[in-house]
Amino acid sequence: MSSWRSRETRSFRHAIAGITSTLRSERHMQFHLVATLIVIALAIWLKVTRLEWLWLLAAITGVWVSELMNTAIERTVDLVSPGIHPLAKTAKDAAAGAVLVASLFAAAVGVIVLGPLLWEACFQ
Repeated sequence: MSSWRSRETRSFRHAIAGITSTLRSERHMQFHLVATLIVIALAIWLKVTRLEWLWLLAAITGVWVSELMNTAIERTVDLVSPGIHPLAKTAKDAAAGAVLVASLFAAAVGVIVLGPLLWEACFQ
């Protein structure tokens, strides 16, 4: 294997390790995984359109990316500032705020895309 491919393979493995580590250690990431699986199952069952899939996947990706970044920021802040410091709190709060914004967006997309289809499937 060429050295470029070897580096790329290693980078990919590190990225997967980061996702796996976050899934194992973060309760919220585990919740996001379950929510993702439920949304995907509902989308398949309700036969959403390609455009609806795009919105759902964008929302899911936004939540996952923000949660991974939040974890990275929290760990970095813990490493460089083991004591209590107002700037450390601000950094952690801002990162958590990003997850909240992404999660609210994802919930809104889910209600807009899946809500009417689910209502129709269950009550008509």
